[in-house]
Amino acid sequence: GQARRGERRVLDASSGWALAALLPIGYTRTALPAYEKFAAETSPLPFFGYTAVAGFGGRIWVSAMATDRPERWLARSFDPRHLQRLVDQRLSQSPENRVLRQHAHCALDYQCPTASNLFFGRWEGAIAVSGGCNARCIGCISKQEEDELISPQDRLPFVPTVEEVVEVAVAHLTRSPNAIISFGQGCEGEPLLQARIIEKSIRAIRERTSSGVININTNASNPLALQRLYDSGLDMLRASTISARPSTYDAYYRPIGYSVAQVKQSLSQARDSGVFSSINLLCVPGLTDTEVELEALVELLRETGVRLVQLRNLNIDPEVLWPRLPDDCRPGSTSLGAALGMSQLVQTLGSSLPGLAIGSFSRAVRRWPGGTRADPAAGAPATAPAPPEDR
Repeated sequence: GQARRGERRVLDASSGWALAALLPIGYTRTALPAYEKFAAETSPLPFFGYTAVAGFGGRIWVSAMATDRPERWLARSFDPRHLQRLVDQRLSQSPENRVLRQHAHCALDYQCPTASNLFFGRWEGAIAVSGGCNARCIGCISKQEEDELISPQDRLPFVPTVEEVVEVAVAHLTRSPNAIISFGQGCEGEPLLQARIIEKSIRAIRERTSSGVININTNASNPLALQRLYDSGLDMLRASTISARPSTYDAYYRPIGYSVAQVKQSLSQARDSGVFSSINLLCVPGLTDTEVELEALVELLRETGVRLVQLRNLNIDPEVLWPRLPDDCRPGSTSLGAALGMSQLVQTLGSSLPGLAIGSFSRAVRRWPGGTRADPAAGAPATAPAPPEDR
């Protein structure tokens, strides 16, 4: 608790349970919940983004800040009864398309927004292509090597054909003026392992339509493969990272055959090719916002010309994450410096990199001669906002 003058004090509790919040999408947490682990045999918690909760003034508060407008991602935008009808209708039209069947499963069973959008015919739609991966992320949500860690969803069990991909993509891109198709989804591994299929698909898509935006969500581990995608007509790249520092990055991603150096090269080539690039920053208060991590992040963004930072709460039990990181990457380590706070991180990014956009979601941005610009139907990408107040 907190006394009148602001000092902390321990409050006696007669009974009750530990409490944490799961935030609405579009909010970034600023503190982890306090806890004490009593038994070594305690089972890991499910893969959620646990956030600190407090009582103040007779109300419940969470430690978070608004970082984007969530309207297109809220549950009320996805009526399940309407979705079921649309899925049935679409599958009856293309019963043999395995990409559609996969994303019908994701939409109905996992309530995946991007999978659902394929059937609603709007916004950002999913296309999964790869069951394999060249990383072994601690927090992977589709495949875990350790028996005690349970993935919340299934991994894609097949490799689609170019024809299956193109059928789904063209239908989606031509139904909405600001539509996006995104390779790289939660139900798959690393899409660049199927770069040839993606490359052929992009070329075939652009032979049929110039509408919409083609994006890839990736670990950006293969600059050569990505360059082929840039040359074939890819509009946007979103590279996932937890850190710009090799020690932290390697400990979390456990990459196979690549490193942060390849990620930086891929982002730099995107800039040079006129592809709009962003990073999907997996955020953990007490790690992401430390002095050393923030300094390395600013350097990476400045060096590569990244245009947008998407803040993403890392969904993981802290007691799963911390023991799997080296000592010098754990919160409280003197080698990381002080934890500045997530609000300060946002403020520092905005002041250090004028014009950088900060949010939580992808924005539709088309490639144009001489560079990139926002799709006119989607509006211009936002610049870095003033840091929102903690809520």
